[in-house]
Amino acid sequence: MELIDKLTILSDAAKYDVACTSSGTDRKGEGGLGNAMACGICHSFSADGRCISLLKVLQSNACSYDCQYCVNRVSNDTPRATFTSRELAELTIGFYRRNYIEGLFLSSAVVGSPDATCERMIKTLELLRGEYRFGGYIHAKAIPGADSALIERMGLLCDRMSVNIELPSRQSLQLLAPDKSKEAILRPMRQISFKAAESSADLMRYRHAPRFAPAGQSTQMIIGATPESDFQIMRLSEGLYRKYGLKRVFYSAYMPVAESSLLPAPSTKPPLLREHRLYQADWLLRYYGFSAGELLDEKNPNLNLYVDPKCSWALAHMEHFPLEINRADYEELLRVPGIGVRSAQRILKARRTGQITWEGAKKIGVVLKRAQYFLTFSGKMVPGLKISPESVLRALMGERQADIFKEQAAGRQLSLFDPPPVTREEAYQCLNGEI
Repeated sequence: MELIDKLTILSDAAKYDVACTSSGTDRKGEGGLGNAMACGICHSFSADGRCISLLKVLQSNACSYDCQYCVNRVSNDTPRATFTSRELAELTIGFYRRNYIEGLFLSSAVVGSPDATCERMIKTLELLRGEYRFGGYIHAKAIPGADSALIERMGLLCDRMSVNIELPSRQSLQLLAPDKSKEAILRPMRQISFKAAESSADLMRYRHAPRFAPAGQSTQMIIGATPESDFQIMRLSEGLYRKYGLKRVFYSAYMPVAESSLLPAPSTKPPLLREHRLYQADWLLRYYGFSAGELLDEKNPNLNLYVDPKCSWALAHMEHFPLEINRADYEELLRVPGIGVRSAQRILKARRTGQITWEGAKKIGVVLKRAQYFLTFSGKMVPGLKISPESVLRALMGERQADIFKEQAAGRQLSLFDPPPVTREEAYQCLNGEI
């Protein structure tokens, strides 16, 4: 098989892994400068905030496992290909020299056994780091079930490691991925967390100590393929952050890729709005001091699709509001809808020189369209506001979206011309973390 054919198959097979951002477009250059491919090149962010381009590819898609949700499962009729370690290393260096990429995102289907697959990936990384002296960013997927010595070797060769937890519960994993187990997934997570902490301690004593996965670890969870609630998903994410120090949990709306009686019908739309809300709730866990139990509980196990999680929490806890913007502490400000981490920091800084007014808050970056219902300015609220959970909810959702919400509850079929429930502003705030 030609190298370009392998690249086409294995870059396309890697697009379902969302532990980075895909380019998402397919446009030929047609005589101009550059082109864009829907898969193959993805983007990540370095520690200093730069957006870097990565070659996103599988070492092989000839999988031995039969995970029902995966396009590369052994029972699926799909073209198969496998890179040799030399081919993949040379391809990466060739792309780098042409300035197409700045790093590599490497994963693989399980070929034969986890150990054999891990060894093949390690050989690729050793060629890059050793023979080619490649110092660029490398993100490698650890293979659950591989020997701990292989996991350690891989961690010393890459910048970030990740182990996909795949599904939110042990029962779902046993049902849809019988070749995998929760223990086999959590074991390398635990090892990566321990070795990274050990490496950080060694670097404090010895400047030239070997670095183990210095960019940390992440994981991916498939949403919508199984019946777990958002509450179960957020509790699992909270536990992973706390126990294993993960940098990020990625949520992937289930894309129907084949028919199975155990999965949603192929005609089912991916739950993209639910994925969006889970990412927003995830930001609240990591940067805003919330816990999963505050956002959701057994009585209300799923996130509201029509308002973001912070607004939903605030509306359910109106006893904490309104807050005086000139006296509230940092933790309290973070819980006000429309105030993000940066705007909360700016408020504390601005208060040192004088009282903050409505106009001053707007200049600082507070989203007053939301925050006005939960703040006072020198003891005064914005004149004319009706403050009750129902009126605030209607105002935050917008009049038409509130009507849609009621009509859906009554079972009315929606019009093709109904506005989308997620605004451009919300999508931007989800990306930059300001909620």
